[in-house]
Amino acid sequence: MKIELADISHRYGDAEVLRDISLSIPDGQIVCIVGPSGCGKSTLLRFIGGLEKPSAGQVLQRGEMPAGCLNPLTYIFQDFALLPWRSVSGNVSLVLEDHGIRGRDATKIIDDVLERTRLTDFAHALPRQLSGGMKQRVAIARALAVNPAVLLMDEPLSALDSQTRELLMDDLIMLWGRQPFTAVYVTHNLAEAVRLGHRIVVLSRRPGCIRKVIDIDKPLAERKPGDHDLDAFQQQLWELMRDEARAADAELINA
Repeated sequence: MKIELADISHRYGDAEVLRDISLSIPDGQIVCIVGPSGCGKSTLLRFIGGLEKPSAGQVLQRGEMPAGCLNPLTYIFQDFALLPWRSVSGNVSLVLEDHGIRGRDATKIIDDVLERTRLTDFAHALPRQLSGGMKQRVAIARALAVNPAVLLMDEPLSALDSQTRELLMDDLIMLWGRQPFTAVYVTHNLAEAVRLGHRIVVLSRRPGCIRKVIDIDKPLAERKPGDHDLDAFQQQLWELMRDEARAADAELINA
């Protein structure tokens, strides 16, 4: 399934947050959204996920849902959102229970997503026994269990240290390589964007509008830390954003 954003604009009272956003999110691609602080990245993601409605414009879903899709649009947040009293398996099973899936059918799905996220040996562990990176893997496994048409990822690695972020990026690339998925990935981290994004959307400072869309053709599996091509894309992004990021920070301080 692909997502089309058509002329999205939004205001909170007198504050104009987004202006005339038109964007295609192709099926089977990871689209990263970057921009200065306060430019409306997470607001735009909420519109895509249907959590809020924009003041103007439309979010359109095109094409067929994947076979066995339980939730067309599924979030992965930065704070993991795990239930502390449930095991790893129990946290994954929760989303299946919401759809009435239990017993052997649930076990088959849980075993599959835990294997795909390398959590099989931790199926009975509680969240307090896990590292931050492993907690986020559980959140990813839980999202994959409903076989979503589109993953909506809001700063999913920002709470993790740099080493763990690298490992999780490797995990996401591995997962996409095994079964390509569609995702919208909001991040302030330009290194994440160029490692994971097939398409990178650069927003201006508020009111956020699209400054540029950059497509990266290099296969995800070939993108490694220290890659000169990725460094060049990251520098290009920073040159697009630098002055506006400074201005946005000054606006936030003076607000």
